[in-house]
Amino acid sequence: MISNYLKIGWRNLQKHKAFSFINIFGLAMGIAAFWLISLYVADELSYDRYNTKADRIFRVAQHGLWNGGKFDLAITSPPYAPTLKSAFPQVVDACRIDPEGGSKIKYGDKALEEGSMLFTDNSIFNIFSYQFLYGDAKDALAKPQSIVLTKTLAESIFRDAALAVNKTIILGDQPATVTGVIADVPVNSHFSFKALRAFPADYKSDDSQWGNVSIYTYVLLKDHDSYKQIEAAGGTFFNKYLKKDMGAMKFTMELQPLTNIHLHSALSYEIGSNGNITYVYVFSITALLILFIAIINYVNLTTARSSIRVKEIGVRKVIGSGRKQLMIMFFAECILLTFISTVLAAIVIQFTLPYFNQLSGKSLVLLQFGTAKTIAAFISFCLIAGILSGIYPALFLSGFKTIPAMKGQLGNQHSTILFRKSLVVFQFVITIVMIAGSFIIYQQLNYFQKRDLGFNKAQTLTFHINNREVRSKIDAIKQQLLLNSAIEAVGIAGNPIGNNNIGGGDFNLGPDGKATPESKIVQSLQIDEDFIPTLQIKMAGGRNFSKDVSSDAKDAIIVNETLVKELGWKDAVGRRVRTGVDSDGKVITQTIVGVVKDFNTYSLQHKISPMVLYLPSEAKDKDNLYVRIGKGNTQASLDYITKVYSEFDIENKPEFHFLDQNFAAQYQTEQKQGNILLIFTILAISIACLGLFGLVTFTAEQRVKEIGIRKVLGASITNIVSLLSTDLMKLVLIAIIIASPIAWFAMDKWLQDFAYKIDINWWVFLLAGGGAALIALATVSVQSIKAALTNPVKSLRSE
Repeated sequence: MISNYLKIGWRNLQKHKAFSFINIFGLAMGIAAFWLISLYVADELSYDRYNTKADRIFRVAQHGLWNGGKFDLAITSPPYAPTLKSAFPQVVDACRIDPEGGSKIKYGDKALEEGSMLFTDNSIFNIFSYQFLYGDAKDALAKPQSIVLTKTLAESIFRDAALAVNKTIILGDQPATVTGVIADVPVNSHFSFKALRAFPADYKSDDSQWGNVSIYTYVLLKDHDSYKQIEAAGGTFFNKYLKKDMGAMKFTMELQPLTNIHLHSALSYEIGSNGNITYVYVFSITALLILFIAIINYVNLTTARSSIRVKEIGVRKVIGSGRKQLMIMFFAECILLTFISTVLAAIVIQFTLPYFNQLSGKSLVLLQFGTAKTIAAFISFCLIAGILSGIYPALFLSGFKTIPAMKGQLGNQHSTILFRKSLVVFQFVITIVMIAGSFIIYQQLNYFQKRDLGFNKAQTLTFHINNREVRSKIDAIKQQLLLNSAIEAVGIAGNPIGNNNIGGGDFNLGPDGKATPESKIVQSLQIDEDFIPTLQIKMAGGRNFSKDVSSDAKDAIIVNETLVKELGWKDAVGRRVRTGVDSDGKVITQTIVGVVKDFNTYSLQHKISPMVLYLPSEAKDKDNLYVRIGKGNTQASLDYITKVYSEFDIENKPEFHFLDQNFAAQYQTEQKQGNILLIFTILAISIACLGLFGLVTFTAEQRVKEIGIRKVLGASITNIVSLLSTDLMKLVLIAIIIASPIAWFAMDKWLQDFAYKIDINWWVFLLAGGGAALIALATVSVQSIKAALTNPVKSLRSE
């Protein structure tokens, strides 16, 4: 019986080729979009789940709140890991991770710069699931100067990873023994690396280091729920170990589940670039809505064309078919159509995945979860989507009464027409919301690119000076660079701005050298006298640092406007303030010699923070060179900088980073998400308009004689187009009214993640709605004009 129904379904598809194409193509595009987004979402949700003990692994984070400010940190102090393990029986093991393990690697005549190396404890192999290819996890990092390489790095050094173990390589100027080779870290990990290094023998993690907040702490617990007991004891932990260094505050110790970090953590100093659960929700909803738009097309076209099959239904009922048999027949037809659409969708996915991966920054494959699981998922999807698509048409068509059906009478169709119109409105509500959302995302990203950051980022590059000996020769390098007229200015700073990793400090900014009850967390940046003019930062008051004033080196600081405002000062210049305590317990006081206008050191997701600028106390702190080059031959300028630098550092080549690119890189996630949403918005509009095209085509076929009579009586082409399109365009206008507040609410919530954002203007929704209306009108008009141009004689002859 089922095979017979499938044959009937196949004949119907062949008989009505145009409508079959609209249904199959629209549903295929909807399924392809749904599957692509599902692969993306599944990948985002899979982060860190490859670890066999993932449900028991936690990262320790700390939060502090006091009158002078707050902090939310992913980093902790070196004593955290051993103290937690000894103080809490719930902790099975703990490890520390210091990301500052990068170094130049030498082996024989090979030399390469590798920044993706971490210092860590041997216990990391008991906590995380890293596959050892060579070597033993039990003692791989038990001794100082030990290193474990990933397979890719081992092959780049030794060609064959099997030859790496027990070899000695040079890291910087220190020898290190390769004790193991592990498989490359899976891409769905919230942090990655090329090598793991044992902590140096002189690395301090005793009680004197509680104030050194610089590393990441991970713990393995006996069971998942144990973290609650440890968090509850956070106050006692703080009072016993941290209060002496941090002072009085409301402190919270948080244990973050490993599998939550990638999508749910947005703390300061994250170890890697995390995702955002909001985008997962947005894309999941988008996938479902696009699929619904495609299903709505099928439902609308099937119910609209019910008059064609009403006599067939009557005949089948006369010869004994019950409602159950008719429903099975319609379900079989729908599942057949869905199966064909799914096969076509799989082909589309296979061809579009490389472009989608390039757009999203992923490495997805069609068989991401294995051949058997993927085929099972596709079959299940066919059945579910087929039943969802066919349930209303099956109930509707099988419900016709026998005698009226034999006469071709459909009965009262008011409720069915209203339902069909509601579905069209729903389709266009979705598309208008997506159009408005894409436009607002574009506006926000454009705002990022054009907003004044408080300094001139154009034509300014920076590079890190790895060789500490070279840092003592900075003045000579600057002088040599400035001999070239293409080099406009050269400055020094302790960090590259635009990378979201400027350091901070706990400053006790008391006026006139007196301590205040609360300290203040501020950004701190070491710069030289040429940094401010190189970046063309403007002074709001006072002066820049000067080589002619010898006391500036130890006594002077410059602050930004935000710090002055938060402290409530009218005039900061000349104030002598307490900025800390030295190792002997002596109060450090310095004089504010200038105030700079606010400038962004982080991306625009972050507000400008209070900042203190000061001169480097030692040559080793002069590790980032900033160079402003003239417009013109950029490559020649870069070649000259490389040539000059090579005279001072033979081994290391400078790695250039332009400041505008540094800041642009911070918005890559938003840029990628915006591009993905734009593509699926276009797809949603296309599928919705495909459905409109089908409806107006069928309407024109049903009203062919009416159109012929109207033309004979003098109706113009415009009158005919208006006749066929007015009702549908009214539905689009209703959709605009419904969609606008929904889009405003959704995008206003999205913009809350940014410290600096655009205002949402009313004309955005008018533009989105107008665009959708024009596209819909163009779609409807194509078929309406075709119907209007048909010879009325031919129309009146036809039956």
